[in-house]
Amino acid sequence: QVQLVESGGGLVQAGGSLRLSCAASGRTFSRHAMAWFRQAPGKEREFVTTITWNGDTYYTDSVKGRFTISRDNAKNTVYLRMNNLKPEDTAVYYCAAGPISRSYLDYDYWGQGTQVTVSS
Repeated sequence: QVQLVESGGGLVQAGGSLRLSCAASGRTFSRHAMAWFRQAPGKEREFVTTITWNGDTYYTDSVKGRFTISRDNAKNTVYLRMNNLKPEDTAVYYCAAGPISRSYLDYDYWGQGTQVTVSS
């Protein structure tokens, strides 16, 4: 069992930066791939990025070069550094734990979400 709690969302102007954190409880954190998804109003939840237990990373094209995912297995925490934010990045961001996948259907554990709003 893994429980996830996100933090770090907020309101930022276009071009600004935010860092999201996802704190996990449970002994099996290091065995799971960790991912960030986001969901904008009226849209389906979409894949943003994922990181394997040993640090391999994958990103959706729209955030490559702007977002960076990282994890600290000793602290049971995964991070999402978001630079050069754009209004289209506005969404609720969710942390997830599970197998490596770009589909939200494959993830077993979810956080409650944190709102990111980017003003133009």
